[in-house]
Amino acid sequence: MIVLEIKDIRALLSEIGYRAFFLELISTLEEDYKNWRQFDKCPRLANHVKDGVIELMPISNNKMYSFKYVNGHPKNPLQGKSTVMATGQLSLTETGEPLMFSEMTLLTAFRTAAASAMAASHLARKDSKVLALIGTGAQSEFQYLAFSIIFDLQEIRYFDIDSAAMEKFQRNLAQVDIKLTPCKDARDAADGADLITTCTADKRFQTILTKDMINQDVFINALGGDCPGKTELEKALVESATVIVEYLPQSKIEGEIQQLPADFTCTELHEIVNKEKILNVDKDGTIIYDSVGFSLEDYSVLRLIYSLAKQHNIGRQLDLIPQLQDVKNLYSLLE
Repeated sequence: MIVLEIKDIRALLSEIGYRAFFLELISTLEEDYKNWRQFDKCPRLANHVKDGVIELMPISNNKMYSFKYVNGHPKNPLQGKSTVMATGQLSLTETGEPLMFSEMTLLTAFRTAAASAMAASHLARKDSKVLALIGTGAQSEFQYLAFSIIFDLQEIRYFDIDSAAMEKFQRNLAQVDIKLTPCKDARDAADGADLITTCTADKRFQTILTKDMINQDVFINALGGDCPGKTELEKALVESATVIVEYLPQSKIEGEIQQLPADFTCTELHEIVNKEKILNVDKDGTIIYDSVGFSLEDYSVLRLIYSLAKQHNIGRQLDLIPQLQDVKNLYSLLE
């Protein structure tokens, strides 16, 4: 069984480069979303605990099974711990044999950003040039990297209630050839943007973006509303826009649309990727990609990283699964 640590992911990314990895990941996501109906799917399993949530995210098709363990504890940074921490496993469906166990905190950041950019490639204006980031925490730089692959970005407008997070973002992108515009509030950041990503961590109903802040038709990548009782967008804004979700049964529980009536329905992302429905900002006005993060995206990044790890000989084999001469004699391991 291959085990991938943080150092292995860093080594792989150093070898192939961020851009090449994002391109492969976006292509892998497209392929898996096109095969949406082949997957056995369910909403993630969540244990809501004091000040956070701990989740398991399983999915499978006839080839492989994957799951991710992930938490979301917005108060963790006060203790010097990450808000999100994750690990993942990939197995063969036919036998259940585990193939790989991997870190997924870093990989989740990549897959979230790649899925955002992939959705935007179908839904946003092709000539989008201004990206607004409302929330400059752990995901913000990855959002820029992914969107810059799809769009010819000229400016990033950004805001966070934590000034230290804004300074961190500016330091990390200081060498990038793009205009960086720190903003005084979310309204200022959204002004004139073609693409808006909201990504805040507080586990409660919030109003980060309101309908009156939107002064032109725009693609809104709403990431922060990702568990019951946690949203970022004003209800009136959600009601006035065209909404796309990953998996409707999960998004009704966790996404921005949890604010809407129980019988609300909308387009799922796989319908867009498969061109069963054609929607975009140019003809349909403001579009909200109500992304809560779905297990298919974890499957995509895990199967890609497994292939790349074998190709580049990265990771190490650990003896986690018994190798027995008599597979019915487990007791022999104790002798």
